[in-house]
Amino acid sequence: MTVTVTKSHIVVAQNASGRNMNVPVYRLTAGRPGPKVYIQSSIHGAEVQGNVVIYHLLQKLKHLAVYGEVILVPNCNPIGTNIKAGEYTLGRFDPVNGTNWNRGYFYDEARVLDFASTVKPGTSVEQIKTRFRAYWREAIEQKLASPLGLGLAQQLNLQLQRLAVDADYVLDLHNGPVSARHIYIPENARSAAYCFNIEHCIFIPNVFAGALDEATFCPWWTLQSALEESFEHPPSFGIEAMTLEMGSQEVVKFDEGEQDAISILTYLNQRGVLNENHFQPKPMRRVGVELTNYKTLYTDFGGMVEYCAQPGSAVNKGEPLARVLNIDELDNDAATFTVTAPCDVIPILHFPSASVLSGTQLYKVFTQYYTLTENQ
Repeated sequence: MTVTVTKSHIVVAQNASGRNMNVPVYRLTAGRPGPKVYIQSSIHGAEVQGNVVIYHLLQKLKHLAVYGEVILVPNCNPIGTNIKAGEYTLGRFDPVNGTNWNRGYFYDEARVLDFASTVKPGTSVEQIKTRFRAYWREAIEQKLASPLGLGLAQQLNLQLQRLAVDADYVLDLHNGPVSARHIYIPENARSAAYCFNIEHCIFIPNVFAGALDEATFCPWWTLQSALEESFEHPPSFGIEAMTLEMGSQEVVKFDEGEQDAISILTYLNQRGVLNENHFQPKPMRRVGVELTNYKTLYTDFGGMVEYCAQPGSAVNKGEPLARVLNIDELDNDAATFTVTAPCDVIPILHFPSASVLSGTQLYKVFTQYYTLTENQ
């Protein structure tokens, strides 16, 4: 069957002139029953590589046997993309209210538990999923219709969440400042780590902090946990949501984007969205860490920094992470000093600028990490 691509637009904001700001929504179907997938990119304005990944996904999916529906939403935050200061994109925060663009999605544990109390033993998984999706969509609609209004970031987030509410698999494509590729995976979907061609995997608990992946999996995880008490055989809903960090921000690389798209197609192939033998996980090293052991190294100094440790490369305790130049001490031995690793770490990302204030998040690192798969 031929894959049909349908393009529409949603209005996510209005500028000060009253003009609508639109986001394209691409829907791909081929008339075969199957899961629903939702993938978005660039909720933070400087994180642009995901748009290239979505481009490659669209080009490849048009020629594959797609089951179910795939929804692609590139550049989902056009406001953030256009907030520039000189050559830099300052698109991480809503400039009016100061809100992180990725922290305004909806979750209400009490509502989940209220719904769980209405589910009778013996109800099928599909019946529960259909009812809960309608219930959750209505909750999002109520939030959007708040009589006091909402901040710009939350308006945007909720409109995107409404698009994703029926999805079985949700992928939110991000970038770090200067970063190795890594992925946030909920602990109840650990098998997904073996389905992507991404080396560094962070496992996260059922805790909501405002992001899209959490807003997707927390309701279903909480519902499943609540029903375990009343069901002899607890239902498994199979809803998965992840944040994929596709390298460094302010960078577009088409060749790497194609490989990232293949990695995502490999995951979708394992989840029944495709039926293609050639999309198989690579035999590669994969490393895991619990979120509590993904640490931030802050500076207790200011200065000019050379980043010695490359993102994704292991650094042993005591080895150099960065070399610092102190401008006020150029005439003595305190002009330079070295920042070393406090324990064995894998630096995943670092601050993008060489000019550093005290209290800066210099590196984010894996500690107490472990091997999931070896190089083969």
